[in-house]
Amino acid sequence: MGALITVLVMAAAPAVAQTLYAPTPVIAPGASVCPDGLCQPEALAGVFAALAETEAGTRDRPVHILQIGDSHTAGDRITGKLRVDLQQRFGRAGRGVMPPGVPYDGYAPYQVTVAQRGWLMETAPLQPPTPSGFQRKGLAGVSAVGLRDAVMGFELEPGSEATALGVCGRSSVDRSSVIVEAGGIGREIDLGDGIAEVCRTLTFPAPATSVRVTMAGESGVIDSVWLGGAARGVTVSNLGRVGATLRDLAVRDEDIVSAELAAWRPDLIVLAFGTNEGFDDGLDPAAYEALLRGQVARLRRLAPGASLMLLGAPDGLRNGVTGGCSADGVRAPPPKLAVVRDVQRRVAADLGVALWDWHGRMGGVCSADRLALGAEPLMRGDRVHFTSAGADWIGGILSGDLMGAYDRWKAAEQGAD
Repeated sequence: MGALITVLVMAAAPAVAQTLYAPTPVIAPGASVCPDGLCQPEALAGVFAALAETEAGTRDRPVHILQIGDSHTAGDRITGKLRVDLQQRFGRAGRGVMPPGVPYDGYAPYQVTVAQRGWLMETAPLQPPTPSGFQRKGLAGVSAVGLRDAVMGFELEPGSEATALGVCGRSSVDRSSVIVEAGGIGREIDLGDGIAEVCRTLTFPAPATSVRVTMAGESGVIDSVWLGGAARGVTVSNLGRVGATLRDLAVRDEDIVSAELAAWRPDLIVLAFGTNEGFDDGLDPAAYEALLRGQVARLRRLAPGASLMLLGAPDGLRNGVTGGCSADGVRAPPPKLAVVRDVQRRVAADLGVALWDWHGRMGGVCSADRLALGAEPLMRGDRVHFTSAGADWIGGILSGDLMGAYDRWKAAEQGAD
């Protein structure tokens, strides 16, 4: 561990990288309402073409998959498995987009250790049923505000070295900048005049395992960080928030989101919301459907080159019911969770968006209870969140379903030739 990270670890209780996956029980995927787990796979033709170019060695930039969602995404356990699987097949192209610094206690992304000192973290409040309007936050939903000499550090595991770092942010007072140091060389990134969001990328002279970012001006804001790797391969970015719903995505600042998506150039955007909506007994299905349609349209407008995929809401159980489906009879899925899945499937089919049947692949109704009661539990006691082993298992099913669809698409394309 680098000297900077060692100092910051002692001062800031940072995240701890975890990338070694423990063996998980072999449990077959559940039956799905979608063929092989994936509805509308033809909607992924764009990202599949990018993967084929990568395999053929004709693509000159990484394939970027960006997942935005709730706590399932924030934990980076499911996306971490997807990242490892795709990078093993197509090549490691970097850790991807991350929130700036350490966004919350217990933050533990895979493949990188993060620490900070002197940054004030500003987190967007979760949105009520009636959103309060746009907030000046990007897709991470959190900003790091730093005064002069505030520093954040990133320590990457071997094999995930960074060849570039990008930041999206802005000056707070007059013009500010940050100093990026990697491989013993420091260079400055200008954060602009404080009016508009700027996204800058700095390429390193050699791959680096340690990177630090220091505020050089009086005050500045960083909304997101990008750690790039090899020129070819795959990167999987995860931007999640505990408790988030699609309403939180809807209020992200248009100018910041537009700048971020233009800089990140995602080939696939995955929306992984629905659990928290399903636990809201007051959810209005018509309003939710209108919101989902609106956000699909918004992402298509802001990232016209990206394929889109929804992760259908998984199974989850509420405690304290009578005659529940769980083994103890006191847990059952909240009624609106099935409503959310119905809306997601209908909208995805109508708009030509891919949808992965998370609920079916994990085993269907009350599977959260069965998975929690196994010899090696795959769900936590809350019957909502996966254990590390469970996230590895379900993430492997997701990557397997995606690669199965890709292989069928590639075979069809080759047959057409």
